[in-house]
Parts: sequence; C-alpha cells; structure tokens
Amino acid sequence: MISNRNMLRSLGDQPPILADGRRAPDRREISMRWLSGTFLTGITSSLLMGVALFAALDGRQQLAIPAEAFAALDPAAPGAAPISAAKRGNRILSPNIVAKPADKTVMEVSTMIHDGEKEVVRRRPFVHVKMALAANHQASQDYPAFDPLAIFSTDEAEAEPPPAKTGTIYGSDVESEVALKTVDFPVKGSGFSFAPSMSLDEVEENVRTNGSVLTEGNTQVASLFYVDPQRFASDTDNLDLIQGLSARIVEENMTVSTHETITEQSTEYADDIIPVRRATPIATVLVNAGYAKAQAEDAAGYLETSLGAKELGAGDVLRIGIIQKGEEARIVRATVYSRNRHVLTMALDDRGHFVPGAEPAKLDAVATAFDDNGTPVVTTGHDLPRVYDGIYRATLSYGMNAEMISLIVKLLASNVDFQAQLKPTDSLEAFFSVTDESGQATEESELLYVDAKFGDAETRFYRFQDPDDNSIDYFNEAGKSIRQFLLRNPVPNGHFRSGFGMRRHPILGFSRMHTGVDWSAPRGTPIIAAGNGVVEKAGWDSGGYGNQTLIRHANGYVSSYNHQSAIAKNVKPGAKVVQGQVIGWVGTTGLSTGPHLHYELIVNGNKVDPLRIRLPGGKSLSGDVLAKFENERERIDELLGKDDPSEVASQ
Repeated sequence: MISNRNMLRSLGDQPPILADGRRAPDRREISMRWLSGTFLTGITSSLLMGVALFAALDGRQQLAIPAEAFAALDPAAPGAAPISAAKRGNRILSPNIVAKPADKTVMEVSTMIHDGEKEVVRRRPFVHVKMALAANHQASQDYPAFDPLAIFSTDEAEAEPPPAKTGTIYGSDVESEVALKTVDFPVKGSGFSFAPSMSLDEVEENVRTNGSVLTEGNTQVASLFYVDPQRFASDTDNLDLIQGLSARIVEENMTVSTHETITEQSTEYADDIIPVRRATPIATVLVNAGYAKAQAEDAAGYLETSLGAKELGAGDVLRIGIIQKGEEARIVRATVYSRNRHVLTMALDDRGHFVPGAEPAKLDAVATAFDDNGTPVVTTGHDLPRVYDGIYRATLSYGMNAEMISLIVKLLASNVDFQAQLKPTDSLEAFFSVTDESGQATEESELLYVDAKFGDAETRFYRFQDPDDNSIDYFNEAGKSIRQFLLRNPVPNGHFRSGFGMRRHPILGFSRMHTGVDWSAPRGTPIIAAGNGVVEKAGWDSGGYGNQTLIRHANGYVSSYNHQSAIAKNVKPGAKVVQGQVIGWVGTTGLSTGPHLHYELIVNGNKVDPLRIRLPGGKSLSGDVLAKFENERERIDELLGKDDPSEVASQ
C-alpha cells in the first residue's frame, strides 16, 4: 500500500494542468488514467493489424514471398534440403510469368463452305488465344515425349486433302444460315428483241470508227474478219489491222542424247567448298581437306604463282572442282573467293596444265561456307522449360487438342529448335474453330492462323485451301508455303558422322571425293523421304551404294539414300512419296564400315553438299488463287485486329 501511495503521489491524482509549451510539464500534468488508456489503445491496434494481415495472407508466414514465387521454390519436395543461403549473383526466385485468362477470346464468325452447287454461310464459334509460353502453365493431360522422328514423319493418308470442315471466312455477318447459289448468265431465251443485221456499209463504218480501239496500247483484240482489211488501209491514217494478228512459230534448239546407264566407271563431277578461317598455306588447306600431299602441292603451286601469295587469308573460300571416275579423283578447277568476291580461277586445259580460267557459275554454298551448321547451343539453366514442353503445356491449358498441337509442332519444325530453352518473351498466338462456347477444341476443329515468336524470329502463317485441287496447306503472308522443300537430315534420330568433301576412304584406303553426308544410327532405324517426289530407283546398286533409293523432286532436285538394310515395300519406281514418309531402314550394305545412311543431293546432275546448299521454299500461290488467299488473310487479320502483315518481319 505504501508503494502504491507513493506511486500515486509521484504521478499525481489531480486533473492535468495545461502547459503553455514553453516549459517542461509538471508531474501533476501526467494522469494515470490517461497513460493506461494510451497504452491499452496501442496494444489493441497492434493486435487488430496483426489479425488483419494474418487473414489477408490466408495463414502464410512468408510475408515477403509471393504465392507463385514460393511455389516455384518447392520446399516440400521429398528429400529436398531446406533453403538456407544463396550465393551472390544468383537468382533467389524463378522468373515465373502468370497467364491471364483474358488472353483467350471466344467469338462468333460467319464462314462459307461449298455444299454441292450451293455455298452455305453460317455462324460458328472460334477461339483466339495469346499464350506467353514461359508462364507457369499446368497441362490438363499428358503429352508425348519429344521424338524427332514423330515430328517429321507423315502418314500416307495425310497426302490426300481432307474434307473442308470450317470453310473460308465470310466478309459479312449473318443472323442465321444462308444458302447462296451461283448460276450461269442466261444467254438464251432473252425477252429482248434483237436489232436487224448490219449491212456491209455499216460494218465498214464501224470498223473505221472503232479500229483505233482494237489496236490501242499493248493489248490487241484478235477476231475473225469477214472483209478484206486492206480496204481500210490508207496513206493518211495509221490504222494497221494486220499487225499483231499473225503468229510465228520458232523452233527451240534441242539436243537429244541417248540414255546413259550409271556405273562405277561413270564420270561424276562435284564441287568441294573449303572455308579458310585463319591464314593458312594453300597446300596445307588442301591436305587438311583430305587431298593427297602430292596432289595438294601440285595444285597449290599453280595457285601460288597466279595469286602471288602462298597463303589464303581468314575469310577466303577455296572452291575445288573434282572429276571422279571409279577410284580416280582428279582436280580440274580451283577458284579463290575473298569475302564472297571472285579473285582467281585456274582450270585444267586439254594438255593437263592449269591455266587462268573464267569464273564458274555462282554457287550458293560459297556464300554460306562460314554458316554454322552444327548442333544449336542449348542454354543451360532451370528457370524455364524447353520450347517443346512450353508449347504443349501452354496449348493444352488453353483448350487445344493433341492433334492440333502436333500440327503446330510439325509446321514450326523447320524454323524452331524445340530442344532449346524458352525465353521469357517467347509467345504463341493461334486462331482455331470450336463447336461450342466452351472454347475446347474437338476432332472437328481446324487451325486457321498461328503467330509464333521465339527470340528475334517470328513465324506467321495462315490456313488456305487451294480451289484448283482442294489441297490444304499453310502459307505465310506472301502466299508461300512454310513447309520445307527438302529436309537436310532424313534420319531424325541419327548422328552426323562425315561431311561432304575430300577424305580418305575408310575401305579403299586412298583419298577420294565424298559426295554426300553420312548419318550414323543403329541398324533398322527408319529413313524418311526428304521431300515430296517420285521414286526413280529402288534396289541394289553395284557401284558400292548397296540398297539405294533415288527420289526425283521438283525443279531438277534428286535425293539419294544409300546402304539401306531394307527398302519399304511400297517404295518402287514410279511410286509417289510425301515428305516424312518412311522409305527404308538404316543398314550397312555395299561398301560400308558400319550402319549409317549415306545421303546425297543431286541438282541438275551435279552432286552438292546437302547441309550447305540453299534450298528453295515450298509451294507458292499465284494469279487468281493468290488473290483469294489474300482476301482470306485480310479477313482473318481484321478479325484479330492485326496490322498489315507485309510490314511485319517474319520467316
């Protein structure tokens, strides 16, 4: 009691006296009740704020870590060690990107399909999705593991054009289904009366009056004339009805040669392209490329004399022309390029001496000699998945089915490295048909548009059905098919073993020109056709190639597949094959040291390097078909709010 009285006496029990702010407060100015109330108010406020924070965080104690970032750390993984420290410079959290539901839109679009003689216009739902591939997508179902053979393979049934399901985008909206029918203009049975026949004088007057129209400009209207045109010629006018109405047949120069059977003694010509990456003596360049020392020094001597130097500099390209007959390989021409500019050409004359020669025809392989054709470098790290996994996870989470995703992967295969790691900016945009407002793709759904961005490269293509043959393909904004004309590797599961150029033959023991590319793989590995074409040969070759298949493609291209263990039953001379179709299996028949495919590419009779030659693109639309495609493309772009695709850089 005494202590309590002393405390009350010390603090005071009287109402506080107001201070004027110019002096220290007296002890009687502090009230016990005021101090207790202030203290209880602070405690209550702290408790209320704590309860509010606890409820807002739903019981979580990691206040500084967002939900998505905390899930990425996966601290509950079985056997995982607790995260207690981080090294300087490392990322503590993975840069996950959250997908937005607003990136998926279901819209009603009017489409037109052909039904017999009628054209039916009806409204049907379509889905427009924009996917950030690096987002933390959760796949709704399992998807197939990465298999390069499955990506490039093509079933024979796919060669037939599928029936049209979606049709084309109609330019106007309709409230319900509309049927349109086009009929020929009635040229017979007209109710209008015809004027009486013109007399000969009236005909002549019309010709004189309208003659200038018939011959004006670069276009002339040809017709049968029933009167003598010379009757209308005069010295005072420039009317000439005879000019342009006559035809002249010019016979083309043509030489017909007898068919030559190719044997092991037949003469073959090939170009060997050798890039020089640092200053090296000419003889050393040839020896390193596989030429015999004596042959290399002989050719280098002629080049050094004419070039005035014994070395080739960094960036130079040496192009060697080879004629090979049986076991003999002979250098007949040597050309030096510097920075893709012709410097010197030496060629063999009739007496076997090298003399200055004219620059040979341009070869794309010279310009691309320094291109890196090796395996793409895969970025290491654990933050983001591979491109292949990112595409499947995103598309499945947005309602696309496995068949449609497989089609997208096949269409992107020639431009995208699926084994590389995703970048945060990689995205995929698609436009496809559905059956209802749920936005889920079904077997009836069709893919109409894709815009894929990976790094700095963008690939945009549109679905279009050619009205001439009803074939369906995907084209870029310029009307060119995005499908690759020829595959460079017909064994997707194979490994590169030997390239094109001069080398020491592993069996014959001497240097000779290797006119193809070797892909090693276990015996029985499927071989696929590099492109669409017609089988020219399928059987045994006595020249050392073993089981050989030759496929002739468009524009003078022929692909050759050698040392096969067996050839597919349906691959026979005259049979049509499609790109990706299995045509045989890897073996070691003929002159071979082990199971591999010796793949050759022949262009207009010359064997070229399949890895370096610049291949042409696929089918290109033209004329009226191109105009129809452009109309379809513009309608899709308008629906999706796209800019002019001609201003967008794409591949």
